[in-house]
Amino acid sequence: MLGVPAYRIRNYTEVSLKTIQKVYTIIRQAIYEEMIKEIKAASFSGQIEIDETMFGGKRAGKRGWGASGKQLIFGLYQRNGTVLTFPISSRSRSVLLPIIDKHIKHGSLYYTDNWHAYSSLNIRGNHVVVTKEKGIPKGRDHINGIEGFWSFAPDARSGYNKHWLYQYRGIPKHHFHLYLKEIEFRFNYRHQNLFLILIKLLTNLVQDRS
Repeated sequence: MLGVPAYRIRNYTEVSLKTIQKVYTIIRQAIYEEMIKEIKAASFSGQIEIDETMFGGKRAGKRGWGASGKQLIFGLYQRNGTVLTFPISSRSRSVLLPIIDKHIKHGSLYYTDNWHAYSSLNIRGNHVVVTKEKGIPKGRDHINGIEGFWSFAPDARSGYNKHWLYQYRGIPKHHFHLYLKEIEFRFNYRHQNLFLILIKLLTNLVQDRS
């Protein structure tokens, strides 16, 4: 259902666009609250891929990590498992390490790029720094899992919104967190029946608010 934007649904129903958007927001709110619960309880171990990216449409002016109007996102991916995403204010060690410490067990195997904020991870476990040549990992080590999630979600490094968020052009900034958790939800439950899960989440939401 959420795979089809509200403005397209409007073409096939007599329900107003405003009503459709309201229903979509309620569904996304249910997803968001569930994903926040999962984050609070999450404790990854084993092989963990770590990376950051920027979300946001293409803008004129400065590019790269210093570009304005974009949201920094930090991601943790447990190989053959799930991903966790966190909006962050910066890529500094003081921002990233507390998240890692809270959600990843000591003794895990960390895969990261060569960003200096990760330099102390070998104290917490084994740390593999993935190096690239022309965008391709050198050797057998990689962070393809978390980078695959960035491709599943909007690929803001290239300045364009692709895949699921591409069709939701002009997302209101105050709703971005809902769309982000929708993408995380789709990815983590990609092998399950999303409709049945959504029915359960909406039922829980109604019960919690009644």
